[in-house]
Amino acid sequence: MEILEVRNLSLSFLDGSAKKRVLNDVSFSLFKSKTLGIVGESGSGKSLSALTIINLLPTNALIDSGEIIYKKDNRETSILTLNYDRLLKIRGKEISMIFQEPMTSLNPSLKCGFQVAEILLNHTNISRKDSKSRVVQLFNEVRLPNPERIYNSYPHEISGGQKQRVMIAMAIALKPAILIADEPTTALDVTVQKTILELLKDIQKKYEMSIIFISHDLGVISQIADEILVMYQGEVVEYNNSEIILKNPKHPYTKGLLNCRPELNFSRERLPILSDFLNNESHKKEKQNGNIKKIERGNYEEILKVEELSKIFSSDSGFLGQSKTKQVAVNKMSFSVFKGETLGLVGESGCGKTTLGRLLVQLINQNSGTIIYRGKRINKLSTADLKTFRKNVQIIFQDPYSSLNPKLTVGETLQEPVKVHGLAKTKSERKKIVRDILNKVKLDQHAYNKYPHQFSGGQRQRIVIARALIMKPEFIICDESVSALDVSVQAEILNLLNDLKREFELTYIFISHDLSVVKYMADRIMVMRSGELVEINKADELYKSPASEYTKNLIESIPIIVTTT
Repeated sequence: MEILEVRNLSLSFLDGSAKKRVLNDVSFSLFKSKTLGIVGESGSGKSLSALTIINLLPTNALIDSGEIIYKKDNRETSILTLNYDRLLKIRGKEISMIFQEPMTSLNPSLKCGFQVAEILLNHTNISRKDSKSRVVQLFNEVRLPNPERIYNSYPHEISGGQKQRVMIAMAIALKPAILIADEPTTALDVTVQKTILELLKDIQKKYEMSIIFISHDLGVISQIADEILVMYQGEVVEYNNSEIILKNPKHPYTKGLLNCRPELNFSRERLPILSDFLNNESHKKEKQNGNIKKIERGNYEEILKVEELSKIFSSDSGFLGQSKTKQVAVNKMSFSVFKGETLGLVGESGCGKTTLGRLLVQLINQNSGTIIYRGKRINKLSTADLKTFRKNVQIIFQDPYSSLNPKLTVGETLQEPVKVHGLAKTKSERKKIVRDILNKVKLDQHAYNKYPHQFSGGQRQRIVIARALIMKPEFIICDESVSALDVSVQAEILNLLNDLKREFELTYIFISHDLSVVKYMADRIMVMRSGELVEINKADELYKSPASEYTKNLIESIPIIVTTT
């Protein structure tokens, strides 16, 4: 039975006298107790379509045409024609939404329990005392550990997965008929992602709820959706039963989304990118034995050696400055990295991956253990040797936007390290070096005078890669460099990193929580959990025969699409 129908929806944004169409003739239906998956890249119109359903649009949005009909108890309600008071009764109670980023959607100054209770107090006649027990019950339903503690916790005091569960509890508090989930698993660990998807399925079954699930990843969509709607540049390019689209996609864009993802079962020399399909270029899946390049330990020089490395963070100073609490971020880790290899580092959020990366480039100091780079202990280097070390060993940070100075143009940002390390004598020489490196990372020369906010996520990632490469390093640590990117942009960045590795004979440590990406990139994989080394092995062998139950769970949590293309 149809519960929601979107008919020929078109939407534009006004910018002064200019008008830009962002949704064009979008139509789809949602059926009772079913899940519709909406998939597409950033900017395709996925989230805008969902926000229009609850009429939660910016002031410069203009609905050009179309209808959104909500159907319940043999009555049809045209959402776009409702006045504000009537619309408030629909939002939350009939149609609810889980927003994309839980940290920015939750109020950081209010406790989690209060924020969920507020919905019950505003929309029902429940007492404040009873609202608390209902919220605790909801927290139990979404499988939050220790619901009483979470009730009294602020958002920053709980993990990303727990924040997402609080958002789900908030969305289902009034038992809505329709739940819109906008990228609810983006940037979450694969294990947390799997539990969130299972949780949504259980909630759907319990409340007979209809779900619109939005994602840029067809792998995730394939795990939950009954029907799939594919959007590209504000238009619907494909809409059908989930199985039909996954097994026999018709549109080149859909084929591209399916094929851009790294696959666990075999390796490819290069990942296909969207333009291969949109330009009708022929593309075949060619199975290869192993990864791009095999690194055998006996044949290569040991460039980095880590022995018994530990890092402890202390907080909450007590009487006379004594520390009350300690957190062991890295605990007695030992491993080696060989010249020319890519060592993958994988594990869940909070396991110590980023801390380890920062220790290796001496952004923070270890409590104990040794880091030996090319035969020298890096914490014993002289000032001159440390400067040379920082030139040779670079890091690509997790979030390119926050690691770029918004006040500097790209040209100024990239010239700065060249000037500091004296790699060019004159401004014109520095300018030439910057333009050459922009060309290497496939950014046009117009990028030189632009600011970070003027670029897409994928372009900003290329800028921070350029900043690392401009020093002509030999060793680069890539910290979650593709975790929040669309799968198509991710494929371009991964191909670029491999091209640069071959051209400049680079050595990588590639950090990610996504084992499928790490397996594609890495010669060997190192698995971390709670600050400790779980296991380390060749990429293919670790995937085929994981030595630990933890690694096995990571592999089993990766969403896999079974197709016949």
